[in-house]
Amino acid sequence: MDRNDAWELLCEYTHTDGLRKHGLAVEAVMRHFARKHGEDEEKWAITGLLHDFDYERWPSAEGHPAEGNKILTERGYPEDIRKAIMGHADYTGVPRDTLMAKTLFSVDELTGFITAVALVRPNKSILEVEPASVRKKMKDKAFARQVNRDDIIKGAEELGVDLDDHIAEVIEALKPHAAELGLAGVLEPPKTSDW
Repeated sequence: MDRNDAWELLCEYTHTDGLRKHGLAVEAVMRHFARKHGEDEEKWAITGLLHDFDYERWPSAEGHPAEGNKILTERGYPEDIRKAIMGHADYTGVPRDTLMAKTLFSVDELTGFITAVALVRPNKSILEVEPASVRKKMKDKAFARQVNRDDIIKGAEELGVDLDDHIAEVIEALKPHAAELGLAGVLEPPKTSDW
């Protein structure tokens, strides 16, 4: 199990930049939480990177993540990674009975939502995102409507953490990776003088 192999697998099945960046974002956040809890950073990071690798090809509940699980099994990925990935989709019925599985579920939708919040900021930067702005946007059902807000809330509950604290920690985990995720912001155009 190697990070480079996992990246190649992601790229083999995922061709859109947005979904690849989502994998990278979840990888970064999972690595952060593994470090915080003294867990295997590589294992957690690879789990985050690969959690949606099959989604582009099999975007329905019938396909994702079950089809990906078959591929991961064939390629020898450990059961705990496969089970966490299966459990990140509530509809599979696979229980989240490890800290890694609960963490993946808790950061998947939230990471995507925080990314969306950053991209609508004037500077398009994660560095400007605050937990309060994320909570405010969660109330706007038209904003990032594909993101399941119930999963965000349930994820924090399953971890036994305060939602605002969890949002803040995920934001902080994403900040060091802002450039590679396209969330470092854009430079303001130079101001023209009036003279």
